[in-house]
Amino acid sequence: MNGRECTETVPPRLLLCDFLRSRLRLTGTHVGCEHGVCGACTVLLDGEPVRSCLLLAVQVDGREVTTVEGLAPDAEHLHPVQQAFHEEHGLQCGFCTPGILMTVSALLEEHPRPSDEEIRVWLSGNLCRCTGYVNIVRAVRRAGALLAARRAPAPAEARPAMTTRMIGARIPRNEDPRLLRGLGCFVDDVHLEGCCTPPASAARTAMRASCRSTRRGRAPCPAFTWS
Repeated sequence: MNGRECTETVPPRLLLCDFLRSRLRLTGTHVGCEHGVCGACTVLLDGEPVRSCLLLAVQVDGREVTTVEGLAPDAEHLHPVQQAFHEEHGLQCGFCTPGILMTVSALLEEHPRPSDEEIRVWLSGNLCRCTGYVNIVRAVRRAGALLAARRAPAPAEARPAMTTRMIGARIPRNEDPRLLRGLGCFVDDVHLEGCCTPPASAARTAMRASCRSTRRGRAPCPAFTWS
């Protein structure tokens, strides 16, 4: 798991995404549609992008799993793909970003200098409701250039410097590095010590059951009551 050996005993029906989030607290892997459509839960399995909401945890036994938390080399530096998205404003809210980063990492490993058409094909399985994809495609091109420069050092391309001039200037967002590392805190990422939080799918089932009980004129089942 992200370069470290991980041994856990898990129920046979536990999804990989729930294992990552609930057991290992790697909450950068987000759960969206739970049907393998949105791509938010994408991780790398032996270097290939997969949907962690469609895999059982037991299916990755003996295999290498990489999540967004494993991309950056250390706490001070971003991975070239993350850096490119920061420079080109390839994210906004950051919910879908981890899945996109994992897909892009696999793309650039297989096609170091992809065409715009190849980029769009590879990203067709990752849905984003914020950016409109234009900056995402631009960020992938930039990531390819950064990775190429790292493999064969060359004079670095000049980038716009940080400035206090707002109109007409590109201002990198301060919150981007946190989101790009998978460290954004969304509602489902909140973990209270001593509180047993069920997997997202179980919580949604509980809420639906509670709603059905309420509609029928009965009080919600105590087992499904959350405060």
